Amino acid sequence: MCNGKLYELWREKGGMTVFPAAVEQVLTRLEEAGYEAYVVGGCVRDLLRGKSPDDWDMTTAARPEEVMALFAPHAIPTGLQHGTVTVRQDGQSFEVTTFRADGVYTDHRHPDEVRFSTDIREDLCRRDFTVNAMAMDRRGKLIDPFGGQADLRSGIIRCVGESDRRFGEDALRIMRGLRFAAVLGFAIDDDTAQSIRKNRERLQNIAIERILVEMDKLLCGEDTGRILLDFPEVFSAFLPEILPCVDFDQCSQYHCYTVWEHIVRSVESIAPVPVLRWVMLLHDIGKPGCFTVDEQGTGHFYGHDGVSGDMAADICRRLRMDKQRSTRIELLVRRHGPNLPDTKRGMLRLLNAIGEEAVRQLIAVKRADNMAQSVEFRDRQRDIAASERLLEEVLAEQPCVTLRQLAVNGQDMMALGLQGRAIGEMLQTLLHKVWNEELPNEHEPLLRWVEAQRGRNTAG
Repeated sequence: MCNGKLYELWREKGGMTVFPAAVEQVLTRLEEAGYEAYVVGGCVRDLLRGKSPDDWDMTTAARPEEVMALFAPHAIPTGLQHGTVTVRQDGQSFEVTTFRADGVYTDHRHPDEVRFSTDIREDLCRRDFTVNAMAMDRRGKLIDPFGGQADLRSGIIRCVGESDRRFGEDALRIMRGLRFAAVLGFAIDDDTAQSIRKNRERLQNIAIERILVEMDKLLCGEDTGRILLDFPEVFSAFLPEILPCVDFDQCSQYHCYTVWEHIVRSVESIAPVPVLRWVMLLHDIGKPGCFTVDEQGTGHFYGHDGVSGDMAADICRRLRMDKQRSTRIELLVRRHGPNLPDTKRGMLRLLNAIGEEAVRQLIAVKRADNMAQSVEFRDRQRDIAASERLLEEVLAEQPCVTLRQLAVNGQDMMALGLQGRAIGEMLQTLLHKVWNEELPNEHEPLLRWVEAQRGRNTAG
């Protein structure tokens, strides 16, 4: 797992490494002032995996007030009670935190008190997982008291010390552990996995917004499917709708998987974009409640797309997703059942109803849904591809899709004497005439047609 370019560079230089200049400058200033200083946590993990870290967190023996004085006026007291100072260097911001030992976590999220330390190992022992409990100084010396480097090589997520204690201190670590496993493609140590399941109800103590952040990342991981299949009871702590889907036999030739397995396979089959992954996670969540069996023993789920849409809307509200994302997820879940249009008029209607972006997303949803069905019925991919080609053909013609694109508007209708609801009804009629190629989308021909209609009505 540690064969990336940065790691090889580090090894070639006998443990030496080259940090970004701004990071090097912060560490150097701390060391020259007589304090131990290291980069720590995720950036060390990423560095050893050959990945360029997105963030560089640092830890030091210097107390927060000493860090403030050393880097004034470019130091910001962002979390002094927890020993954290944000240092500005070369236009970048870095969190510099004093070595510390945490007290009791009464709320299962934050320590009641923090005791500052001068021992880097005491600081590392309070961290969540071994792969995050490593530090490195500016010369490349690695501090790894809990075997994080070995776990990186083996691809294992393992708690530092006692798993129950780590999750009891901060239950969000349950989600972080699952997220790391999904994103990194790592296995979860047996003791850690057992503790995750045992302590899952502690997630009730965590703000749902924090859980959503972790779920967004987890769902887009390279190994998301395995984690969803292995830990459904954990996810059910905040998504109880999952459990009825687990082991639910669909009794259908179209489905070789249970409802939950189908959902998971469909998640894996769509692009790793949060809104799309959430759609697939929720698209069949209503199936168990809609299940019926006919005289031949075949299962049916009539109306499940609408029921799943209702449930998805409720889940999105419960998870406090923003309105734009919630609306799109609900829309795609509700529309995932019906076939895609196979005529120009049908595609124009769909574009008018939901817009180009949503149509493209719906095609992706239909494709992923079908890929998670029985192999012998995946020939539906041809129909989906045909609808996608139809979409491109329609868009290439630069059609009039919405009322806004129509060559006439409400003012034109008022000038011809229309009022109230008659204006909107006439514009809709014109739009459909244009869709059916009965009229060109041109100002004068459309007005002449309206005038002719009004003349016939008056004569009648």
